[in-house]
Amino acid sequence: MKKTYVLDTNVLLYSPTALLSFGENHVVIPEVVLEELDRFKKDKNDLGANARHAARLIDKLRKEGKLNKGVNLDTGGTLRVEMNHYDTEMPPTWDKLKGDNRIIQVCKGLKEKGENVYLITKDIFERIKADIVDIEVEDFNEKVVPEQDDQYTGRIEVYASTKAIDSFYKEKRLSIKELTWYSEEEEEYKDPPLELNQFLIIRSKDNQKQTAVGRFDGVNIVPLYNKDITLFGINPRNVGQKFMMECLCTNATLAPLVIIKGPAGTAKTLFSLAAGLHHILETGENKYRKILVCRPNVTMDEDIGFLPGTEEEKIAPFMRPIYDNLQILVDSDDKERYKDEGELNDKIEELFERKIITTEAVAYLRGRSIAKNYVIIDEAQNLSPKQVKSIITRVGEGTKLILIGDPEQIDHPFLDSRSNGLCYASEKMKGSNLCYQVTLKYDECERSPLAFEAAKRL
Repeated sequence: MKKTYVLDTNVLLYSPTALLSFGENHVVIPEVVLEELDRFKKDKNDLGANARHAARLIDKLRKEGKLNKGVNLDTGGTLRVEMNHYDTEMPPTWDKLKGDNRIIQVCKGLKEKGENVYLITKDIFERIKADIVDIEVEDFNEKVVPEQDDQYTGRIEVYASTKAIDSFYKEKRLSIKELTWYSEEEEEYKDPPLELNQFLIIRSKDNQKQTAVGRFDGVNIVPLYNKDITLFGINPRNVGQKFMMECLCTNATLAPLVIIKGPAGTAKTLFSLAAGLHHILETGENKYRKILVCRPNVTMDEDIGFLPGTEEEKIAPFMRPIYDNLQILVDSDDKERYKDEGELNDKIEELFERKIITTEAVAYLRGRSIAKNYVIIDEAQNLSPKQVKSIITRVGEGTKLILIGDPEQIDHPFLDSRSNGLCYASEKMKGSNLCYQVTLKYDECERSPLAFEAAKRL
């Protein structure tokens, strides 16, 4: 029996082509969804762009026949706009004028007619309410990736003999034939499942205190060349930060894309800024023109578009975490740093006045070609898969793009740990010769003893 999938507005705002994702089944759009899409069509953010895309697609299908009767899709299924079932009984306390309740009413009416109905929505409360009235309900994840515990981390722990590790330090190269890996799932030692550019912690089988770190170059294990660099007084304090340092300091020719995931306090933003400032101010190699910092929660739409001031002044409140990290970097002396707040702020302002660092809204990256920039996308877990693809494809010659974020701190209402752009990019780019990535762990939190303790307990 074919299924009938009723789509909520938020599904089309998340993915305008979602109505083509259900194969030979029936797709239903309640008329209230069209009304809600219409309210988004003038927005200048991604939701507005998606609403317009969905409208154009539905309008194209309209030419195939009457939408209220149903039109055929290339997938073998059908699409129709449902305008009936206003008399279907609903819980008396539910507001009949509310869009979510109207969508559930359509589902209930279709089910009572004998159709095999599934409501597709990204609204958790709507899923709960649909379940109350016995409607089958599902989330929509077009770009879904594995569960968080199974996602790619860019690192692996393996074992080798003491002799092999000694040879690695001398020869600067280690054959993967010398390595073994313990599979907890199968409870046995096996050949390690390595990806290109994956980082390794190599432990001795014979001596627990003997270890080495390296990277798989596609043929052999090679050493890390940047793990012990000091950047503006910042040194790696754990193995995860050493991997992160290797990612950030490898030149843009070899690693134009860097993906860093991890919990709060693991110094993702701090190290990213430190590496950028090092490349521009200290090396003298003129690798990058400037550091460009963007955050996904700054859309530059109507919410702040009419505020007075320049673009940087408008988005400055969203960039406070960047300023906080710069305060640490521009004065590496912990004891003297905050004695003269005015002087400290003047040093930071100078970086912006000289255009060494610039900040922009993510929405303004669309359609650009960014050449020879050091680009940091902070809080990248709040990007959609579509947004992250748009950003990565903007990267021009000589640019290094760093995506950083914590998949457990997602603020976007339509995203989760399996559908956000950061994790999507991580899974899709693993094994690429142009991408270095690493996931930091909770025990690699270095912000403060309290931050580490909270990361463990809360």
